[in-house]
Amino acid sequence: MAYVGLLYVGAVLFLNGVMLLGKADPKAIAVFNLFVGGLQVITPTILIGTHLADPVTILSASGIYLFGFTYLYVGIGLLGDLDSSGVGWFSLFVAIMALGYSYANFRLLGDSPFGVIWLYWSFLWLLFFLLLGLKFERLTRFTGWVAAIEGWVTGAIPSFLILTGHWQNPNAIALALLVFGVVVFVALWLFTTGVWSVRGLRSMSAARRTAHQ
Repeated sequence: MAYVGLLYVGAVLFLNGVMLLGKADPKAIAVFNLFVGGLQVITPTILIGTHLADPVTILSASGIYLFGFTYLYVGIGLLGDLDSSGVGWFSLFVAIMALGYSYANFRLLGDSPFGVIWLYWSFLWLLFFLLLGLKFERLTRFTGWVAAIEGWVTGAIPSFLILTGHWQNPNAIALALLVFGVVVFVALWLFTTGVWSVRGLRSMSAARRTAHQ
């Protein structure tokens, strides 16, 4: 059940990224946030209620609430035109807790791919904090791209591979995820901040010429 929910976490992250990139109306995206937020609150409640004697299942399910409450908060905030600072500061809490869940997956659950995936989520929710809580609006485009990409890399693709029985070689998957995240997000940062744009390259060339004069 949790992995079915993960598929729709991927969908809502992708849609929220599209929204931040200015490609979709916020109120339209808000409705889907409410759908997935409700699912991500109901799912862990059922899992925990039916596995009260299984601390591993309870630990794994408890993290799902972080997503459920985030999406409900975002959906209600978008529909009500509320200030985003509340979601932003909650995102800081999620970013910190995600580090704990990453540790739990690496050390307690022996699940290295999801240890890396929780690091992805910690990074994304930190960006949400900076963008929505501290109002660093220059991060909007970068955050939108990160959210859209993580929707596929941490949600839709892993969920589909797990549900179809193709989630194998966990150490190789974890390493691939780690390398992909570092390379792609560094490249995205350079592109979205203009460092690799034509103007950015011209500025660097001009700076080098000045330095050698």
